[in-house]
Amino acid sequence: MKLKHVFEFFKIRNFSTSYFLLVMISISLTSCKEDAKKIENEEIDTRPNIVFVITDDQGYGDLGHTGNPIIKTPTIDKFSTESVNLTNYHVGTTCAPTRAGLLTGRNCNRNGVWHTIMGASMLNREEVTIANVLQDNGYKTGMFGKWHLGDNHPFRPYERGFDETFYHGGGGVGQTPDYWNNDYFDDSYYRNGVPEKKQGYCTDIWFDEALSFIEAKKDEPFFCYLSLNAPHGPYNLPKEYYDLYKDETRIEETQKRFYGMITNIDDNFKKLLNKLEALGIADNTIVVFTTDNGTARGYKVNDKTNEVFGYNVGMRGTKGSEYDGGHRVPFIVRWPDGGLTGGKSLNDLTAHVDVLPTFVTLTNQKFVSKKTMDGTDISDYLLGKSDAPERYLVTDTQRIPWPEKGKNSCVMDDNWRLIKGKELYNIVDDPGQTIDLADKFPEKVAEMNAFYETWWEDVIKETKFSVIDLGVDDIDAITCHDARTIDFYPPWNQQMIRAGKPMEPAPFTVNFVKAGKYRFHLRRWPSESGLALSAALNDGKPETLYEAPIANGKSMKFSKAYLKIADNNAEVDVDNNEEAAVLEMEVAQGETELLAYFDMEDGTPCNAFYIDVEKVN
Repeated sequence: MKLKHVFEFFKIRNFSTSYFLLVMISISLTSCKEDAKKIENEEIDTRPNIVFVITDDQGYGDLGHTGNPIIKTPTIDKFSTESVNLTNYHVGTTCAPTRAGLLTGRNCNRNGVWHTIMGASMLNREEVTIANVLQDNGYKTGMFGKWHLGDNHPFRPYERGFDETFYHGGGGVGQTPDYWNNDYFDDSYYRNGVPEKKQGYCTDIWFDEALSFIEAKKDEPFFCYLSLNAPHGPYNLPKEYYDLYKDETRIEETQKRFYGMITNIDDNFKKLLNKLEALGIADNTIVVFTTDNGTARGYKVNDKTNEVFGYNVGMRGTKGSEYDGGHRVPFIVRWPDGGLTGGKSLNDLTAHVDVLPTFVTLTNQKFVSKKTMDGTDISDYLLGKSDAPERYLVTDTQRIPWPEKGKNSCVMDDNWRLIKGKELYNIVDDPGQTIDLADKFPEKVAEMNAFYETWWEDVIKETKFSVIDLGVDDIDAITCHDARTIDFYPPWNQQMIRAGKPMEPAPFTVNFVKAGKYRFHLRRWPSESGLALSAALNDGKPETLYEAPIANGKSMKFSKAYLKIADNNAEVDVDNNEEAAVLEMEVAQGETELLAYFDMEDGTPCNAFYIDVEKVN
């Protein structure tokens, strides 16, 4: 009964106003008791939020608190003093393999991501990510920035456990699968697969999107995966960040940009921490800062003069190296409500593959993998309840069409390192890995090699290429970035596309989800460019102090276009004034190989750089 109806009832019957008020107070008290009982019976979800920040190509020495005397990272340095620091934490030696291992708890050679291109940077469809686990358990999940685990179905981030995503294509802004002409400023990125134009600098945009997600989800547990492309090349940044280092003589010009990009990250990280405080959720939010491999540009030695530029904490190797400088990176984690505070340093061996099992425990989830896990739960170690588990770990650099046993391998046992099965180092006494102890400790070499043999035998049984699904959307786009080349790299970035160098034809492994007629648009330029096949571009830009150059686009002219799927072949004459050469073919359902290429006018074959696949019926 509405209040006005109650009042009319009392008025008609001529009850006194005081009696009316007494009745209303009684009703109000009863309602309050019922509301209190409801609140009491509701279970409040106190599981912690997670904000996971991972940068690209920033090494252990590219921070102030690890000893770099040049770089300006005051926020991350202070954050380190409030957190727990893993100082013997290891990842893959390059970006996509690290991200694949981090999200799944499984070594990259098992899960399809042993490279960054060539069809080997797509996370196998059967893999379960930490986002899948958290999403299944009621967490809201968001991913912002660099994905690099597949640009097609079923590999995109919103198909791998993330509710909300905003990301660039390929392994970096301006790479071949990325939106055409992205250059870090005022670019178009993908919101759950749909391109959207944004104003501003890419790193600022990733953080702004993450902060919007956090604010919207602040009242329920969330997982925010903030995966940055910076400070990966091309080294483009706002001028004010270059200016912070422009007069610095201890680093080279490219390093000034690299360091400036890191300082921009630091400023954005401060905005993130402040937002968590302002929302009142900082204490029950697990915040991680880490990186994906050794430094790419933060450290350099002049081969002729031996002059050192930058800082690498005395480690041997940089990005891509099997020595510690290639894969030992910072891992800083803070969670006040959980006791992860105080600036403690933990020195036992840990790795990126530990993230999934550890965070499942920290967030009170249950997950039992159906596959072999290389990582282990180190939550008790983080919380000071036990030592780190004793075990061996392996990292390597493959970057070839198919993984090879022993290639650029590093077997780790606490502070021992076995390199390529032959060199043995102990990083406590020899952090620079200059003293090979293999002859002095042959039994240790044999022991570590025995583990590797068993481990590799198990791993290679799982190794397989990922397969791209076609026929899912109205038009599915694939790029030469993911073609399965054998003895050469495909044009994996847009500068290589602009260069117009013919690419030897190479197949894609695909799965047609439906049988029927398909239309294939073979392109030299991506569809969003609107460019004809033979178009040249004169929109190049010279290098500046704070931006890499952009080349003009060279014209290419073609005579024929060819399509081969399984045993079926088709060809068509090319009109170079059209945007694409179009071929149609009846295709059976299932997995097969797709080959799409041109003959240039001089007869040189050239793979199609971009292929749009359209389901006709």
